[in-house]
Amino acid sequence: MKYGFSMLIAAMICLSLCTYAQIPSARIPDGLGVNIHFTDPQPGEMEMLAAAGFKFIRMDYQWAGIEKTRGQYDFAPWDRLLAACEKVGIRPMYILDYSNPLYDKNESPRSDEGIAAFARWAAASVVHFRGHHIIWESYNEPNGFWKPVPEVGAMIKLALATGKAIKAAAPDEIYVGPALAGTGTDWLEPCYKSGLLEYWDAVTVHPYGETNPETRNFAPMQQMIDRYTPPGKHIPLCTGEWGFTSAHVSAQTQGKYLAREFLNNLSQHIPLSIWYDWHDDGTDPHNGEHRFGTVAHEYHAGRDPVFDPKPAYHAAQTLTHQLEGFSFAMQVKLPKPEDYLLLFSDGDKIRAAAWTTAKDSHTVELPAAAGRFTVTSVFGERLPDADSTNALTLELTDGPKYLIPSHETDAAWRDLIAHNSK
Repeated sequence: MKYGFSMLIAAMICLSLCTYAQIPSARIPDGLGVNIHFTDPQPGEMEMLAAAGFKFIRMDYQWAGIEKTRGQYDFAPWDRLLAACEKVGIRPMYILDYSNPLYDKNESPRSDEGIAAFARWAAASVVHFRGHHIIWESYNEPNGFWKPVPEVGAMIKLALATGKAIKAAAPDEIYVGPALAGTGTDWLEPCYKSGLLEYWDAVTVHPYGETNPETRNFAPMQQMIDRYTPPGKHIPLCTGEWGFTSAHVSAQTQGKYLAREFLNNLSQHIPLSIWYDWHDDGTDPHNGEHRFGTVAHEYHAGRDPVFDPKPAYHAAQTLTHQLEGFSFAMQVKLPKPEDYLLLFSDGDKIRAAAWTTAKDSHTVELPAAAGRFTVTSVFGERLPDADSTNALTLELTDGPKYLIPSHETDAAWRDLIAHNSK
């Protein structure tokens, strides 16, 4: 019996080790998060971040700040950040990035010695934090931040050495990359051809732009990944960083774009979407870099909330609360291509999000069974209920509205989903 019990404990530990490090599920809000720029949050900050429904943070895990003496690593700030995340049920995404003045003249690792040192540091980090649901990302925007000049071949050499070291030390941990600025195949395809998909568990890109989020069609990118993916492996595309600054669009539009970005990604089966940024990085209303946040820059000690929420915060909180526990089921094609109706399901329960990218709001008839629907605005305002006979008449705006059938199921929507799944 003693031997059998020991075997059972060993099996439970093995099961835990084999299942904790995963790409998030399609269930909302498991794969939605924000970028941050700190290791020590202010009191109340992580609680406010979690209250928006975010389940991930993404943070630079800079080599130079951890290996200050050759072969010695100071993980203490990152232990503190991890503890703060775990306290509120948030997973970290740590970016293995940049240079170290101890190697290669503080330029991006290029010598055999520098690359080996970076890979050792990465592997030691993954082993130190093993078992804590962390996603490890290869560099950050190497096509912009690689020193002295961006070079895809040099980045590939480093990413391969890092991947081999990580998978040898902790094969069940998640390693992704390349955190590319944009979506250029001139960098991505060489990565795939080099064999990096043997080590990456997801491909991460930063598809910034000033246009509507819906203009991003990720299907061709996923198809290219699939062509190079090793047999027996599925490698999804993720957006590790993407946002809109309220220095270039209104704060209201920024909030609407956040909801539409997340919804667009969910409709294209993107399992991890990280919004840039958690809070504004400054107070200059004309500086784009200062205005990407979901909350304002100033911290208010002892107050609840500790930051002033921007419309983007309310948009995130509304989406995650309205669709919590649901997964994307299908997009219903409407007569006008600029109009969107997405259906989400949780067992027999069905909910919807509807909006338009058109300049002007307009009324449409949406397919729906007879019944009453609660309607909630993009920012969480409860709107008048809508009644359907053979169709649901609704005014579409550029901010998504969330629709819940009175009994949380709708025969017409259920039939559409069933037909779509055949």
